Amino acid sequence: MVAPPDNDVIRASALHFAHRDGSPALQGVSLGVRKGEVLAVRGPRGSGKTALLRCLAALARPQRGEVWFDGVAVHELGALGRERLRRDRFGWIDSAPVLVPELNVWENAALPLMLRGTGRRRARQAALEWLERLDVAGKARLRPPELRQAERQRVCIARALAVVPSVLFADEPAAPLHRAESAQVLRTLTTAARSHGVTVVLADQGPRDAALADRTVTLLDGRRVRTLHLPPEPAAGSGPAATEGRAACSLSA
Repeated sequence: MVAPPDNDVIRASALHFAHRDGSPALQGVSLGVRKGEVLAVRGPRGSGKTALLRCLAALARPQRGEVWFDGVAVHELGALGRERLRRDRFGWIDSAPVLVPELNVWENAALPLMLRGTGRRRARQAALEWLERLDVAGKARLRPPELRQAERQRVCIARALAVVPSVLFADEPAAPLHRAESAQVLRTLTTAARSHGVTVVLADQGPRDAALADRTVTLLDGRRVRTLHLPPEPAAGSGPAATEGRAACSLSA
């Protein structure tokens, strides 16, 4: 099998993926991501954003279709190859902060570096630099249970950026943050990624988040679409007429 003849660092072709209960999550999604690009994947809850990111990041294997990264057929890799790819080339930020409770903040942020073989002192320095950028360096010696949820998420973002991955996948990384601080953290994430040449695929929460990206693609019911218009939420006490309406969309070519 030959890699697609283009300059995309990541390319997905006709991806199909189903949940464990058999319900479809992706239905023929194709896209390419250029090196150094910040790509936002938009869509309502249940549109397939997380499934797409997990397939691209080698966390899930599509039932059909292909995923290529830098000339490597990710969809053909075995478990060890996928694990090595995630460890050495990819970064991941989940929508919920998950940290090792036995480690303090800087140790959590430095953990991927140390797993790659970086010395403890150098890993600590790199972790502290990213924690400083994300305004949690003052918590470096605390353990995760001593932090607020928003602070834990900042640590997770620092951990993902500290290794300077080739591609960073971020699944609604600002979800646990208050509205006032989410924009600041997302700006820090995208600015830092651009300054280090990191490609970002971001599942975003709305137009404000997508504005930080270089390009946006939209999903609806597991398919890529050109436009998406959802009906407004009805006001309290509205009649049935206010709740009528369907999402209007047009499929991408």
